[in-house]
Amino acid sequence: MKYFDLAGYRASRIAQGCMRIASLDKKEVDTLIKTDLDCGINFFDHADIYGGGECERKFGEFLKDNPSLKNEIIIQTKCAITNGYYDFSKEHIIKSVEGSLTRLGVDCVDFLLLHRPDTLMEPEEVAEAFELLSTQGKVKCFGVSNQNPMQIQLLQKYLKDIKIHINQLQFSITNTGIIDSGLNVNTEKAEAIDRDGYVLDFCRLNDITIQPWSPLQHGFFGGTFIGNPDYSSLNKKLNEIGEKYGITATSTAILWLLRHSACMQPIIGTVNTERIKDISRGANIDMSRQEWYELYKSTGKTLP
Repeated sequence: MKYFDLAGYRASRIAQGCMRIASLDKKEVDTLIKTDLDCGINFFDHADIYGGGECERKFGEFLKDNPSLKNEIIIQTKCAITNGYYDFSKEHIIKSVEGSLTRLGVDCVDFLLLHRPDTLMEPEEVAEAFELLSTQGKVKCFGVSNQNPMQIQLLQKYLKDIKIHINQLQFSITNTGIIDSGLNVNTEKAEAIDRDGYVLDFCRLNDITIQPWSPLQHGFFGGTFIGNPDYSSLNKKLNEIGEKYGITATSTAILWLLRHSACMQPIIGTVNTERIKDISRGANIDMSRQEWYELYKSTGKTLP
């Protein structure tokens, strides 16, 4: 596993998403987390809404049963989605964090992200919440999810000594919106239309780590593109490159994200331990520039 500096943490280039662990029993959760750690994955992504809080609670049980592993684990959680709307109020953020800490059984989380933008956001209120949580030692670092540059700048304006370190964005070989416009500058192609304020370049300019979510999905939640007959050309190329390196198509698809110069940290949501091992093996490989572009074009995209 390769690692990088994330706000002073030595973080694994791949993060384990914990959205699906609510359905696992205690033994399966234990096996999953220990497999991650054995593979070098030390970063775990949660949200207060995952499993209605059950995912954090089960993770907390693991930490309670394995206190010696706490120092090896980086915990990230998210808040702000509630009862069908978004809530960036100071009261809700603080209440959400308190709930996450209780369920996880920890005194603090390493990263807290705002989970999707709230158009009713009062940035001064968010700043007050962040500053209080930081001062109390309940959250060490902060970030956002699915936000564009202006939204981040608006929030950052009111954060005195607190920096936004992370932005979670949907990105996969079949969901390439954050790179399409940059590849098609000064053309009449539809892909040249900028839909997100050049969020990729903004994050790189401001040292904000992009965490691709649903890295194996097509559409919003359309299912995996791996083995999908609608993406036959892509799968043929994934298998071809994967065979060269001795890894699967799944691992190759994650490797494509890791190859990007922005040093992204994909969030994998699988709870299949063999798949985790496979993806982790591929994380140590260096894909060539030509192979990266071949995979991009295998989805039907063209270069100007």
